[in-house]
Amino acid sequence: MTKINKYTDVSTLWSDYKNGLEFYILKKVKNKEIAKDLSHEVLLKIYNSCCSNTEIKNIRSWMFQIAHNTTIDYLKKENKFTNDIPEVFEKDEENAYKDGADFIKPLIQLLPEKYAIPLRLSDIDGLKQANVSIHLNLSLTATKSRIQRARKLLKEKIVECCNLELDEKGNLISLGIKQSCSPLQKHFKKKS
Repeated sequence: MTKINKYTDVSTLWSDYKNGLEFYILKKVKNKEIAKDLSHEVLLKIYNSCCSNTEIKNIRSWMFQIAHNTTIDYLKKENKFTNDIPEVFEKDEENAYKDGADFIKPLIQLLPEKYAIPLRLSDIDGLKQANVSIHLNLSLTATKSRIQRARKLLKEKIVECCNLELDEKGNLISLGIKQSCSPLQKHFKKKS
């Protein structure tokens, strides 16, 4: 459980999660300007509610819940509500893995091309490694080696670029972009 200090923690939290929150809102409203406006509204709500002396179990989920509710309110007000936006926010763990999936493709793009391409073909596009080797005109051994090396490099990029919160069993609870990871910050800034 965490309490947030209005003056210091909110700005740190906002800088850590701003891009992810804006991207989440953008996926729902499909308009960059509206997404920016709603994200500022979310910031104000976070700022105003952070000092209510309530303890927050999962800050990231709490922030995304505020973003979700703000987006739903906007869509209802504008009569743009669709059935593909659930009223109830999905479970934290499911959201964390969905967010992680959003980060994987841009992180793969940060890898050297000779590793990124076989990994994308195998793990994202779902090709069998034998087909990847044919497609790239590599031996199966070289393909397997590159995919294994790419997975190792991807893991290093995840540690370098993402704030991971795991439960006691090692399951992903939340994921955010580190401020120090400018390539990933830029990627999500372009999307919003």
